[in-house]
Amino acid sequence: MVKDVLHLKAPGNWMNDPNGFIYFRGKYHLFYQYFPYGTRWGTMHWGHAVSKDLVHWEHGDIALFPTKSYDRNGVFSGSALEKDGKLYLYYSAVRYLKEDAENIHHAPHDRYETSQALIISEDGAEFDNWNGKRQIIPVSCDEEISDAVHTRDPKVWESRGIYYMVLGSTCQGKMGRAVFYRSKDGIAWEYLNQLCGGQFGRILECPDVFRMGEEYIFIGSPMYVGEDEPGYDHYAVCARADFDEDTGRLTLLSECRYMDYGLDLYAAQTNLDEAGRRVMLAWMRMPVAVEAEDRRRWVGMMCLPRVIELVKGHIFFRLHSNVEDYFSEETEAGGGLPGMPCRLKTVLAGDESLDIGGYRIWIEDDAVWTDRSRVFAGIKDHKLVSVTPKLEGKYGLDIYVSENLIEVFVNGGQYVISNVVYGLGNEIQGHVESMYIPG
Repeated sequence: MVKDVLHLKAPGNWMNDPNGFIYFRGKYHLFYQYFPYGTRWGTMHWGHAVSKDLVHWEHGDIALFPTKSYDRNGVFSGSALEKDGKLYLYYSAVRYLKEDAENIHHAPHDRYETSQALIISEDGAEFDNWNGKRQIIPVSCDEEISDAVHTRDPKVWESRGIYYMVLGSTCQGKMGRAVFYRSKDGIAWEYLNQLCGGQFGRILECPDVFRMGEEYIFIGSPMYVGEDEPGYDHYAVCARADFDEDTGRLTLLSECRYMDYGLDLYAAQTNLDEAGRRVMLAWMRMPVAVEAEDRRRWVGMMCLPRVIELVKGHIFFRLHSNVEDYFSEETEAGGGLPGMPCRLKTVLAGDESLDIGGYRIWIEDDAVWTDRSRVFAGIKDHKLVSVTPKLEGKYGLDIYVSENLIEVFVNGGQYVISNVVYGLGNEIQGHVESMYIPG
C-alpha cells in the first residue's frame, strides 16, 4: 500500500484534479483523477486516498472506473456529499462520439459528449461500479442551458434541506459559464440558473461556491485566460460573491484573482474539515515525471491543505494547522536545509533575498518574487518567475520545502506562491529566522 506524508502524490503513473474531497466517518477522503497505465493523461478513473489528519495519506484501490455506455471514455471530476450516512459521489461521465483508432485514450477535439452521474457508497470503502451508477443529468440538448461537450465537474452541497449543484460550462466556446441545478433529494435535479462571463475564460472548469460568513466565495479554473503566459493558459481563481439560493443567481462582488501566484496550482476543491473550517486542496501540475523508489514513475501531486478565510474583504489561504503541528521541532538555522521536508520562517527587508537550494526569493517593487529557473530540470517553456501583488511593505514568509514543491505563504496566507521544482540543492543563502523539521 502506497503511503504519502504531507503531499498526496500519484501512486504511480498520472494524477490530476482532486475529486470527492470530504470528511466522512472520521476520515478525510480524497479521490483524484487517475490514469493507471502511464505518466500521461488518458481515460480517467478515480483514485482514492484516506487520511485521519490531512497529513498522513494512504492510497487505496481505484474507486471509480468506466463501466457504462455514458462513462465508457472517462469518469471525470466531481464532488462528494454525505447523505443519510452514505457517501454520494457525483461525477461527469464522458462518451466519445468518434474514437481515435490509434489511441483509444485520446479525446478527439469536441467529438464527445458529457453527462452527470452519481454513485452511492454505503461506507466510503466499497463502490459498485457495475450496478451502483445512475445518470442524473443527461447530455444537454439545449445550448441556452449548457454545452453538450464542455459541461462538467459537478460540485454539490446542501443548504436548508435543499441540494445545489454548480457545473462548469461554456457559452458557445466564447466565454465560460457557471450552471446551477437544484434538487430535493440529491438525485432528481432541475435547472435553476447560470452566469456567463469573461472572467470565466472560454470554458469554466471545477467551479465551487460556498458561504463564508455573510458572503459567499467563488473559486474556479477558467480555461484560456493566460495565453500570453508560457506553459499553462488555464488558472485557478477566486472572488468574493453573492449567491441567492431561491433563484440560483450568482453575483461576483470582486474581480477574479489567482488563488496561487505560482500558477502551477489548478482544479481546487474545498470542503469542511473536522472542525468546520473551509479547507482547500488542489492539483499541482508537473511537466516532467519523477523516478521514485517507493512507487512507479509518477507525475502530479496535491498542494498542502489550506484553510480559506475572508478578512476585511480579502480572501486568505492559510496553511492548515495540522501541517503546522507536524513541523513541531525547531532546529538551528544554519547554511543548509535540515532535510526535506522542512519549514523556514523569515521576514525579508526590501534589499534582502533568499536562495533555497537554487530556488530564489526576493523583494522588488513592493512584491515577493520567486525564480525557479535553476531547479526546473532545464524546462524553458513554462513560467519560471512568479510575483505577488503589492504588499504595502510587509514581507513575512512561511516557506514549506519538499523535493518537488516549494510553497511560499506570504503574510499569513495573504498571497501564496507555489512552484513545482526538480533537482533542488541543500544549501541556503540568506537570512532565515527559524527552521522546523517534522517533530
